[in-house]
Amino acid sequence: MCGIVGLFLKTETYRPELGHFTAMMLHEMRSRGPDSAGFAVYDEGTPHHVRITMLAEDRVVDWAATAADLEGFLGAAVKVREIHDHAVFETAGDGRMARQWIIDHVDGVEVMSFGSQIELYKSVGDPALVAERFDLASRSGTHAIAHSRMATESAITTSGSHPFATGANTCLIHNGSLSNHNQLRLRLQQHGETFQTENDSEVAAGYLSWRLREGDTIEEALERALVDLDGFYTLAIGIESGFAILRDPIACKPAVVAETDDWVAMSSEYRAIAQLPGVGDAEIWEPDPATVYTWSLT
Repeated sequence: MCGIVGLFLKTETYRPELGHFTAMMLHEMRSRGPDSAGFAVYDEGTPHHVRITMLAEDRVVDWAATAADLEGFLGAAVKVREIHDHAVFETAGDGRMARQWIIDHVDGVEVMSFGSQIELYKSVGDPALVAERFDLASRSGTHAIAHSRMATESAITTSGSHPFATGANTCLIHNGSLSNHNQLRLRLQQHGETFQTENDSEVAAGYLSWRLREGDTIEEALERALVDLDGFYTLAIGIESGFAILRDPIACKPAVVAETDDWVAMSSEYRAIAQLPGVGDAEIWEPDPATVYTWSLT
């Protein structure tokens, strides 16, 4: 099961309502994944600054003290914003270095994402309540992806929820299963990727981060993924400049896409798209197997 949604706003018309529409779509996927949920939202960001979104589940963290320690490491100021058991640090320092420092030095804290445009939140519970808890409906931006999870192969935990991100402004949600994720994890660690969970979807996210860091375009990275990722999957991917979709060569996991002049939306089921403005004029199709679809802001 599990439900995935993605929304990419091609024009400025609906960008103030990105969070509202994404929350509406996620609400429709509750029955596909009632255990937990998460979302990543992309906005224009602050020039020359990076945001690091973190989770401290079932523990109290002195975020101000942690930020002060991180400032000393980065040599750059760090602003703090707390949101329930998440916190967002903003700094002009190096985001990848900040991510690794937090992983290495702050016990019990998981880095959700880092980048100039992205913020990522997730939690156990009803997807509609998760969206409400983190005020998804109020968020504006250019694109978003969200996921509702049914934990069929592992415990119901926040760390097992989607999306996953290991690289700057790059994250994905995944409906399916990878059979070679343990082997691929070891390979990626040799290339400098760091993982925080045992979830196979985090490995897929790490794979894309590695390929993009090596200089691939998102299209090239996903073409390589068709060779290197063994299993069945539907992926919805957010990057700094846009949005992408990929299904494995068998395409046994459901997906539907709708596109108008103003937006592109995808989901596991059409009912998540049906209430979007202008959907009556949308081109609607099922993504082909083993075919890379991308949309860009530029």
